[in-house]
Amino acid sequence: MGVFTYENDTTSTVPPAKLFKAVVHDADAIVPKVVDSIKTVEIVEGNGGPGTVKKITFVEGGQTLYVLHKVEAIDDAKFEYNYSIIGGVGISDIVEKISFEAKLVEGPNGGSVGKMTVKYHTKGDAKPIEKEVEEGKAKGDALFKAIEGYILANPNYN
Repeated sequence: MGVFTYENDTTSTVPPAKLFKAVVHDADAIVPKVVDSIKTVEIVEGNGGPGTVKKITFVEGGQTLYVLHKVEAIDDAKFEYNYSIIGGVGISDIVEKISFEAKLVEGPNGGSVGKMTVKYHTKGDAKPIEKEVEEGKAKGDALFKAIEGYILANPNYN
Protein backbone atom coordinates (compact mmCIF):
# COMPACT_ATOMS: atom_id res chain seq x y z
CA MET A 1 0.00 0.00 0.00
CA GLY A 2 1.22 3.49 -0.84
CA VAL A 3 0.58 6.56 1.29
CA PHE A 4 0.51 9.97 -0.37
CA THR A 5 0.32 13.03 1.87
CA TYR A 6 -1.00 16.51 1.10
CA GLU A 7 -1.26 19.49 3.42
CA ASN A 8 -3.62 22.44 3.30
CA ASP A 9 -4.21 25.49 5.54
CA THR A 10 -7.38 27.57 5.65
CA THR A 11 -7.94 30.75 7.65
CA SER A 12 -11.06 31.88 9.47
CA THR A 13 -12.16 34.94 11.43
CA VAL A 14 -13.87 32.64 13.98
CA PRO A 15 -11.96 31.72 17.18
CA PRO A 16 -10.69 28.12 17.36
CA ALA A 17 -12.94 26.93 20.23
CA LYS A 18 -16.16 28.10 18.56
CA LEU A 19 -15.14 26.83 15.12
CA PHE A 20 -14.04 23.44 16.53
CA LYS A 21 -17.42 22.99 18.25
CA ALA A 22 -19.22 23.69 14.98
CA VAL A 23 -16.94 21.61 12.75
CA VAL A 24 -16.67 18.61 15.08
CA HIS A 25 -19.53 18.46 17.55
CA ASP A 26 -22.38 20.21 15.71
CA ALA A 27 -21.49 19.49 12.08
CA ASP A 28 -24.06 16.69 11.69
CA ALA A 29 -26.83 19.26 12.19
CA ILE A 30 -25.13 22.28 10.56
CA VAL A 31 -23.78 20.74 7.34
CA PRO A 32 -27.14 19.77 5.75
CA LYS A 33 -28.31 23.35 6.43
CA VAL A 34 -25.35 25.05 4.77
CA VAL A 35 -24.41 22.70 1.91
CA ASP A 36 -27.33 22.22 -0.48
CA SER A 37 -25.99 18.99 -1.96
CA ILE A 38 -25.65 17.26 1.45
CA LYS A 39 -29.00 15.83 2.48
CA THR A 40 -28.25 13.88 5.68
CA VAL A 41 -25.50 12.97 8.10
CA GLU A 42 -26.40 9.94 10.18
CA ILE A 43 -24.53 7.77 12.64
CA VAL A 44 -24.59 4.14 11.49
CA GLU A 45 -22.23 2.81 14.17
CA GLY A 46 -20.99 4.21 17.48
CA ASN A 47 -21.89 7.13 19.73
CA GLY A 48 -20.16 10.09 18.04
CA GLY A 49 -16.70 9.49 19.53
CA PRO A 50 -13.71 7.62 18.12
CA GLY A 51 -14.78 4.53 16.16
CA THR A 52 -18.08 6.10 15.07
CA VAL A 53 -19.06 5.60 11.42
CA LYS A 54 -21.26 8.24 9.77
CA LYS A 55 -23.07 8.00 6.46
CA ILE A 56 -23.12 11.30 4.60
CA THR A 57 -25.75 11.30 1.86
CA PHE A 58 -25.58 13.90 -0.91
CA VAL A 59 -26.79 14.61 -4.42
CA GLU A 60 -24.26 15.03 -7.23
CA GLY A 61 -25.01 15.03 -10.93
CA GLY A 62 -28.66 14.20 -10.21
CA GLN A 63 -27.71 11.02 -8.31
CA THR A 64 -28.08 10.34 -4.60
CA LEU A 65 -24.69 9.13 -3.33
CA TYR A 66 -22.95 8.63 0.01
CA VAL A 67 -19.60 8.37 1.74
CA LEU A 68 -18.74 6.59 4.96
CA HIS A 69 -16.82 8.76 7.42
CA LYS A 70 -15.06 7.13 10.40
CA VAL A 71 -14.08 9.20 13.44
CA GLU A 72 -10.53 8.24 14.41
CA ALA A 73 -9.76 10.70 17.24
CA ILE A 74 -11.13 13.85 18.90
CA ASP A 75 -9.06 16.07 21.21
CA ASP A 76 -11.19 18.94 22.50
CA ALA A 77 -8.29 20.51 24.42
CA LYS A 78 -5.97 20.68 21.40
CA PHE A 79 -8.75 21.29 18.81
CA GLU A 80 -7.72 18.17 16.87
CA TYR A 81 -10.03 15.91 14.88
CA ASN A 82 -8.92 12.90 12.85
CA TYR A 83 -11.23 10.96 10.56
CA SER A 84 -11.17 8.79 7.46
CA ILE A 85 -13.35 8.28 4.42
CA ILE A 86 -13.64 4.49 4.39
CA GLY A 87 -16.32 3.78 1.80
CA GLY A 88 -18.88 5.04 -0.66
CA VAL A 89 -18.24 7.19 -3.71
CA GLY A 90 -15.46 9.14 -1.99
CA ILE A 91 -13.18 6.15 -2.49
CA SER A 92 -11.99 5.27 -5.98
CA ASP A 93 -10.97 1.74 -6.95
CA ILE A 94 -7.30 2.47 -6.28
CA VAL A 95 -7.80 3.98 -2.80
CA GLU A 96 -8.06 1.95 0.42
CA LYS A 97 -9.06 4.97 2.52
CA ILE A 98 -8.43 8.70 2.83
CA SER A 99 -7.33 9.90 6.27
CA PHE A 100 -7.65 13.47 7.51
CA GLU A 101 -5.77 14.99 10.44
CA ALA A 102 -7.30 18.37 11.24
CA LYS A 103 -6.17 20.90 13.82
CA LEU A 104 -7.30 24.43 14.59
CA VAL A 105 -4.78 26.93 15.95
CA GLU A 106 -4.96 30.59 16.90
CA GLY A 107 -4.93 32.79 13.84
CA PRO A 108 -4.59 36.51 13.25
CA ASN A 109 -6.98 38.95 14.95
CA GLY A 110 -8.58 36.30 17.19
CA GLY A 111 -9.42 33.99 14.30
CA SER A 112 -8.25 30.49 13.43
CA VAL A 113 -6.04 28.64 11.04
CA GLY A 114 -7.28 25.21 10.05
CA LYS A 115 -4.37 22.88 9.34
CA MET A 116 -5.26 19.74 7.40
CA THR A 117 -3.06 16.80 6.54
CA VAL A 118 -4.67 14.41 4.06
CA LYS A 119 -3.28 10.92 3.48
CA TYR A 120 -4.38 8.83 0.53
CA HIS A 121 -3.81 5.15 1.33
CA THR A 122 -3.70 3.50 -2.08
CA LYS A 123 -3.89 -0.13 -3.11
CA GLY A 124 -0.57 -1.57 -4.23
CA ASP A 125 1.70 1.11 -5.65
CA ALA A 126 -1.09 3.10 -7.31
CA LYS A 127 -0.98 6.90 -7.10
CA PRO A 128 -4.04 9.03 -6.36
CA ILE A 129 -5.67 10.71 -9.34
CA GLU A 130 -4.65 14.38 -9.24
CA LYS A 131 -8.08 15.60 -10.39
CA GLU A 132 -9.74 13.74 -7.47
CA VAL A 133 -7.22 15.22 -5.04
CA GLU A 134 -7.90 18.76 -6.29
CA GLU A 135 -11.68 18.22 -6.18
CA GLY A 136 -11.35 16.90 -2.63
CA LYS A 137 -9.36 19.96 -1.54
CA ALA A 138 -11.93 22.28 -3.09
CA LYS A 139 -14.84 20.47 -1.40
CA GLY A 140 -13.04 20.52 1.96
CA ASP A 141 -12.35 24.26 1.72
CA ALA A 142 -15.95 24.94 0.68
CA LEU A 143 -17.29 22.92 3.63
CA PHE A 144 -15.00 24.74 6.07
CA LYS A 145 -16.13 28.13 4.71
CA ALA A 146 -19.81 27.09 4.77
CA ILE A 147 -19.59 26.20 8.47
CA GLU A 148 -17.70 29.44 9.15
CA GLY A 149 -20.47 31.32 7.29
CA TYR A 150 -23.12 29.64 9.44
CA ILE A 151 -21.37 30.78 12.64
CA LEU A 152 -20.98 34.34 11.35
CA ALA A 153 -24.64 34.47 10.25
CA ASN A 154 -25.78 33.20 13.67
CA PRO A 155 -24.05 35.45 16.22
CA ASN A 156 -25.75 33.64 19.12
CA TYR A 157 -24.19 30.31 18.10
CA ASN A 158 -22.22 28.89 20.98
